[in-house]
Amino acid sequence: MLHKTLKPFPKDFLWGASTSAYQVEGASLEDGKGPSCQDVKVVPEGTSDLKVCADQYHRYKEDIRMMKEGGQNSFRFSLSWPRIILDKEGTVNPKGLQFYHDLIDECLRQGIEPFVTIYHWDLPQYLEAEGGWQNRATCDAFMHYARVVMKEFDGKITYWTTFNEPRWFIFNGYFIGNYPPECHSAQMTEKGAWHVLLAHA
Repeated sequence: MLHKTLKPFPKDFLWGASTSAYQVEGASLEDGKGPSCQDVKVVPEGTSDLKVCADQYHRYKEDIRMMKEGGQNSFRFSLSWPRIILDKEGTVNPKGLQFYHDLIDECLRQGIEPFVTIYHWDLPQYLEAEGGWQNRATCDAFMHYARVVMKEFDGKITYWTTFNEPRWFIFNGYFIGNYPPECHSAQMTEKGAWHVLLAHA
């Protein structure tokens, strides 16, 4: 039978979970965090907003403990850009950085390998208000943000991802229109995609 001929998983195989900051953290405007494009969007009636979510901001130790108890040994999560960089001038929020230090340290204490995604669809509203991914300045802002976090967490994080599913947030945001900023333009889609690829590079 097939299950008797398959090779076993290697001992160092990573089993884990994946989240995005805006979907699980809650604390949407707590400890200095500013709004993202997700925080200001209009949610359908009967749909939960992002103020509490899974409340990982306050319950991360419990979350990580349950991951460990469930046999997971890796966790891919994203950083919240507007929790870390407060304005277009690039001001860093120490409380935002401390939260991620605490989260990462808890992962490491529990033997869970942290994988960090730098951007998972929560563009700071101060950048969205000036054109978002249509604006070349967003690439420079991303570069500053990426440098801050990679320097801050150097030695703790081995695995980094720049953008989660760039095709999704660009195509759905600028062409299909069911995601912020809810546009319907092929030209804007191409321009946004170019800027994301440039920022990635």
